[in-house]
Amino acid sequence: MSKDLRIILSGGGTGGHIYPAIAIADEVKRRYPDAQIKFVGAQDKMEMEKVPQAGYEIEGLWISGLQRKLTLKNLMFPFKLISSIRKSQRIIKDFKPNVAVGTGGFASGPLLHVANKQKIPTLLQEQNSFPGITNKILAKKANIICAAYDEVKRFFPQEKVKKTGNPVRQDLLNIDTKREEAQQFFKLDADKKTVLVLGGSLGARRVNQLIAEYADKLKKEDIQLIWQCGKLYYEDYKSYTEGTVQVHQFLNRMDLAYAAADVIISRAGAGSVSELCIVGKPVIFIPSPNVAEDHQTKNAMAVTKNEAAITIAETQLEEKFESAFFDLLENQSKQKELSRNIKKMALPNATSSIVDEIEKLIIRKA
Repeated sequence: MSKDLRIILSGGGTGGHIYPAIAIADEVKRRYPDAQIKFVGAQDKMEMEKVPQAGYEIEGLWISGLQRKLTLKNLMFPFKLISSIRKSQRIIKDFKPNVAVGTGGFASGPLLHVANKQKIPTLLQEQNSFPGITNKILAKKANIICAAYDEVKRFFPQEKVKKTGNPVRQDLLNIDTKREEAQQFFKLDADKKTVLVLGGSLGARRVNQLIAEYADKLKKEDIQLIWQCGKLYYEDYKSYTEGTVQVHQFLNRMDLAYAAADVIISRAGAGSVSELCIVGKPVIFIPSPNVAEDHQTKNAMAVTKNEAAITIAETQLEEKFESAFFDLLENQSKQKELSRNIKKMALPNATSSIVDEIEKLIIRKA
């Protein structure tokens, strides 16, 4: 393949769209160190900070998603769209990419639209079991759609869909060997049970409220708790750190947090679900109801229907959580069954498979 490889990646708005794009870029760079890579995102969104931190250049478009009700932002949308399409035309003209990759979110819409118009091969990476509006629109013209779930075939042209999985951090592939290191890192007692609670980088209000209700009971029963409460809630909950309970704003060593856990309580973002399939621990999903098109519930149910996890809606926590959680903690055979089944859903070579598809597109075009 030509040394003058030029790839443009677009997507963002949330970590769920940004981190897969960075993982794809990293794999391209590993294979082709001389490749030129450019990111395009939405100005003022987190990708404008996260992508440069990962070592890549990014240009921002003046674009945002449509709101569900009539707002001033919606009235501005046509102007933002025109502006973003014009800027995307300039970016593509100057950069001359061999291929354009979209990882979802409104930021990828204008760029991939322009690439399709200019007959540049395009690849979509769909993280969720239920695709968002942007990818549904772009799918009609895309060459390949790399998906994590079989369910998306209902929404896309089937001949374009390749089930690759979602890119995940590579340090999760061997966490079975890290249990002892993890217990030392978090200062845990190897003879006590450990629960890991994940509320996302910003935090999950209802999940944090729930865990706060049970913190004292967990201490009394000598259950160790690693509680990642998120940036927005750390000041509210840091005082709960005592005895067997430790509260963290965020976790720098996610591999060790997963390795230490006997049971995990988590939101159901696409990236988290893919990671948890590879980790292979018993999971209780509490999907966020505040996500576009209720993606998290659909992601969680795609796992739960295979008897590979437990899903509890926020509205059902009061009636269902206590019995489900403590039953699971005491039931070794149930833990083993969930672990065995969720591991079957893991696709650990996702990043490599997606870059294989990018290579095929470039060769086909050439």
